[in-house]
Amino acid sequence: MNSSVVISGVGLWTPAQSITNEELVASYNAWADKFNSEHADAIERGEIEAKPFSTAAFIEKASGIKSRYIYSKDGALDIDRMRPELEVRSDDKVSHQAEIAIAAAQKALQSANKTAADIDMVIVSCAYTQRSYPAIAIEVQAALGIDGFGFDMLVACSAATFGLQRAYDAIKSGSSKGVLVINPELTSPQVNYKDRDSHFIFGDVATATVVENSDTCQSAHSFDVLSTKCVTSYSNNIRSNYGYLTRVTDEDPYSADKLFHQNGRKVFKEVCPMAAEHIERHLLSEGIQVASLKRWWLHQANINMNLLISRRLLGRDATLEEAPVVLDEYANTASAGSIIAFAKYHEDLNAGDIGVICSFGAGYSIGSLILKKR
Repeated sequence: MNSSVVISGVGLWTPAQSITNEELVASYNAWADKFNSEHADAIERGEIEAKPFSTAAFIEKASGIKSRYIYSKDGALDIDRMRPELEVRSDDKVSHQAEIAIAAAQKALQSANKTAADIDMVIVSCAYTQRSYPAIAIEVQAALGIDGFGFDMLVACSAATFGLQRAYDAIKSGSSKGVLVINPELTSPQVNYKDRDSHFIFGDVATATVVENSDTCQSAHSFDVLSTKCVTSYSNNIRSNYGYLTRVTDEDPYSADKLFHQNGRKVFKEVCPMAAEHIERHLLSEGIQVASLKRWWLHQANINMNLLISRRLLGRDATLEEAPVVLDEYANTASAGSIIAFAKYHEDLNAGDIGVICSFGAGYSIGSLILKKR
């Protein structure tokens, strides 16, 4: 039997703390009320706009999100701060992002029945890294005792699928024997908690997957990677502008422009058809009909986006069994969303069942993997 590239393990680390829509709205509305009171004269003169109020119902209708996990809840709901508070760690301590990456990686190794000796490549792929260098991946590699090499990869919400595509290539070419792809999505520091239209979107989490050759696979729930496909098409509609140049341009690092912001209507209108067409073409390139898919592990950004994509592909709404939803609990976790769905909903599939992991996000970037249960 010919060997194949397989995903043999998956790990999911979830923060201990969470924030409900109701908590988030209470904090935001209190801040908005304070802002409007303090700037009442300027608002009346038309110099600035009053901050609109929000409701939990508005958030759920707009996104499908009911709550989100957060690495540090301290400060996030404080109307005099409106951002999470983290302690500064010295250079000889494990960084915050490496800490959650290690936790997810250990779960993935256990899932795959592997040890550090079976891995020689570590990819930390996510939307943000907390520093430029040394790479978080190399820090994680050292902490886990892995011989080989590691590097960071930033592709916004498609970082996980792009990382898996790179891992697939490494195993297929024989340049690596085992790859850990880790997605430590520490998104809360980039959330603008003063913006009604985006303060509810993101949550923190870490996921990890093990990719290896089928000849070495010892997992009870492994999947052949039949094919991968990635594409990028430049767009300004989703941005996060904070970077090291902010220091020398003398811009305000707390300004809305430096935090996550998007043109949500354009993103919805443009990305949904792109993602649907991407998935359909990817499947057809492998001779697979859309209707034959057993599972859709889609990017967990917005329930309305996922529903529209499934309608375009299936001609109807996908069932929760076909396209599991985790964003109601986790919110948008950037690149980790589709991997969370995969982690929670893959063991029930039977040998021969086919599924697709697909992400779509800033860039624009779209990545997909066609998987077959072994």
